[in-house]
Amino acid sequence: MVSSHDIKDAAGPASKPRGRPRSFDRETALEKAILAFWEHGYEATSVSDLTQVMGIGAPSLYAAFGDKRSLFDEVVREYGARYGSFGDRALAEEPTARAAVERMLREAAAEYTEPGRPHGCLIVHAATNCTTPEVEESLRDRRNANIAAIESRIRSGVAAGELPADIDTAALARHTGAMIQGMSQQARDGATKEELEALAELAMRIWPRS
Repeated sequence: MVSSHDIKDAAGPASKPRGRPRSFDRETALEKAILAFWEHGYEATSVSDLTQVMGIGAPSLYAAFGDKRSLFDEVVREYGARYGSFGDRALAEEPTARAAVERMLREAAAEYTEPGRPHGCLIVHAATNCTTPEVEESLRDRRNANIAAIESRIRSGVAAGELPADIDTAALARHTGAMIQGMSQQARDGATKEELEALAELAMRIWPRS
């Protein structure tokens, strides 16, 4: 006669938990997703591409990050915190609007050409050939928010007497935004840090002085 104890032994431990724990490091996988979207943009990066570079299966990707759009939203937030915060720091830390923008442009030259990672800015490049309206709108809102932050800093400079009261703050902010976006594309096209620094120096020559 086979005892209930024998049946338990044959079937394995009755208390063994079902399912498997996550077998990958989420932060490492997210960093790889950032680099993939940064290099190829949103539209050209498929779920298959993501699972390959992240080293996980599609079920694990969906379980950990949601769908491709949800993953991209998280990528954009993390990119901003890890790589794109130099502009916000410059605006907050420098004593004048001019110094803040000059630092922002010089740091963009360095950040956009840093060896070992995609060149340029993810927020600019990911929108290229994007046919998903929600993603396109989200990236556009972020770029416009950056320009608005620059304009706010310029207005503060005007109020403090650092800049003439009659300058067009919106135009000056958009000029700065256009320079940063242009530097991103030129970095993608092979411009060096030194070449972009020279461009930044030229850009600052149009800035009015008090």
